[in-house]
Amino acid sequence: MEIGSAEWENIIISGAKFFDVNVGLKEVRQFSIHAGELLKWNLKINLTAITDPFEVAVKHFLDSIAPAGIIPAGASMLDIGSGGGFPGIPLKVVIPTLSVSLVDSSRKKITFLKHVIRRTGIEDIEAVQGRVEELAGSTKLFDVIICRAFSSLEMFVGSALPLLAPNGIIISLKGKINPEEIEAVRASGDKKRGTGKISGLSIDIKIKKYLLPYIDSERTFMIIKKTSLGAVTK
Repeated sequence: MEIGSAEWENIIISGAKFFDVNVGLKEVRQFSIHAGELLKWNLKINLTAITDPFEVAVKHFLDSIAPAGIIPAGASMLDIGSGGGFPGIPLKVVIPTLSVSLVDSSRKKITFLKHVIRRTGIEDIEAVQGRVEELAGSTKLFDVIICRAFSSLEMFVGSALPLLAPNGIIISLKGKINPEEIEAVRASGDKKRGTGKISGLSIDIKIKKYLLPYIDSERTFMIIKKTSLGAVTK
């Protein structure tokens, strides 16, 4: 879909209102820089299979900011497997008080992320090469740990929990989540009693479904908190 820059920016500004997120001129221009660099670098580095500008706007940027309303201002946030910078960079743009760490195992992708950070002028954000398992021994804990398209939901949650601050939340952005995935997360620590424990920790799981604006594609994000009693609510 061929669209001009002004139309692309309007898609972002109008679409963000669907999630009650206010995107102004400064923010949409930062998105535009990010999108331009993504498509340029994608010619040499495999950053995304989505290259149509309209789909980039909706499936990358608007989808990334969908959970903005549940992320507290001033929180520290870890984006695991950030890849092309999603959802970490768009969320940082719309919630500028966040302190963000982007982690990816690919050196080339981290080089790209650092380039985007410089080009957009975003502050209080870092891009670090490595695997999330390597961070487990760190004393730094995060208020929010988020990820898109992690291969295994159970592995993502298991890796994120040791890095989660007290009262923090884990957010997983996916397409449709099947019941088997949810049950695997709940039962991974205590299958016998099914109490939703992972490594001795009880968790509370909430599922929120939403439609992407313009294309009405069903998406889901899962919100996980440590709690004294595991539960699943919708």
